[in-house]
Amino acid sequence: PGEARITPGFRLKARYVIHTVGPVYRGGGHGEAQIIASAHRSSLALASEHHLSSIAFPAISTGIYGYPVERAAPVSLDAVRDFLEHDRQLHLVRFVLWSADTFEAFSAALQSL
Repeated sequence: PGEARITPGFRLKARYVIHTVGPVYRGGGHGEAQIIASAHRSSLALASEHHLSSIAFPAISTGIYGYPVERAAPVSLDAVRDFLEHDRQLHLVRFVLWSADTFEAFSAALQSL
């Protein structure tokens, strides 16, 4: 958890797929925020190292791993913002959010940055 690996996209439209694992949520006192931030930073670093101009993220760990989206959203967005302040390789970072509730949580977190 918190690390990322890159593989070719093969028959996908994407040239690469970056794989990362976020934390299983255990109440928030077991370093979950640091792990989810690291998952984003590691993914972004690989994208930059491979000279990619864009990347897309799901709401990492908010599904089966049980991370509350209201807590994951600000951590995820902060990690991306902090990375982009020091790296100019990436021009587009997308969050692909599958539900209205998840979108609302990320929107609220973005507004509070």
